[in-house]
Amino acid sequence: MRQGIRYAMPSSTGAHNTSARIDEQLEWGTVAKKQVWQRIVKDKIAHQARVLSVRAREEGASRLEDIVDEVRSGDSTHREAHAAHIYFRSLFGSDFTRDDETPINAALNYGYALLLSSVNREIVSRGYLTQEGIFHHNEFNQFNLSCDFIEPFRPIVDRIVFDNVEGDFTKDDKLVLVDMFNQAIPYRGGAYRVSSVVSQYVKDCLDALSRRLSVDAIEPFDVV
Repeated sequence: MRQGIRYAMPSSTGAHNTSARIDEQLEWGTVAKKQVWQRIVKDKIAHQARVLSVRAREEGASRLEDIVDEVRSGDSTHREAHAAHIYFRSLFGSDFTRDDETPINAALNYGYALLLSSVNREIVSRGYLTQEGIFHHNEFNQFNLSCDFIEPFRPIVDRIVFDNVEGDFTKDDKLVLVDMFNQAIPYRGGAYRVSSVVSQYVKDCLDALSRRLSVDAIEPFDVV
């Protein structure tokens, strides 16, 4: 164990009560879903603001910090999309769009896919369905719930890509992204590996959806 970095034990074995968990998941109430999605969106935008702030994009960071307080239950006023528009152009330049085929977007997509795989494992290991989301509901998407829970972690990928990808998206860049799960980030008063924080955040969200934990009790984390 590296000095100063804490390791929370992830859920690495399948749940023994999967049928009960799925029944529980299908009974999640609309209010709980909207409240947890609100928390996820607020965490995501706050993390985007942090990345902008530490990378000297203060104007964009300030705008996003204001938007965090505007997020309503279920993100009914679409603050997530509004924040994303400001965020990506502040971080990568005013002409940047996520639709372009560029090395930056290739790197972002690669990193997001790694995160999605990690979240998928956590959800399945705890006995829940990845297909049944709380905000994402695409019938052709097998990972709707994972796409919900991944959101606050995306800025970790964004920061790594901003810091490392220049020109082409290289094999070395991929290795840096793969290693992000071993990076330490602030959590619970200490420094924990990203992999451990993913595990605990997913568990907290699942518990909040099942009313075993209040939404306010979902543990926050930082991304820098």
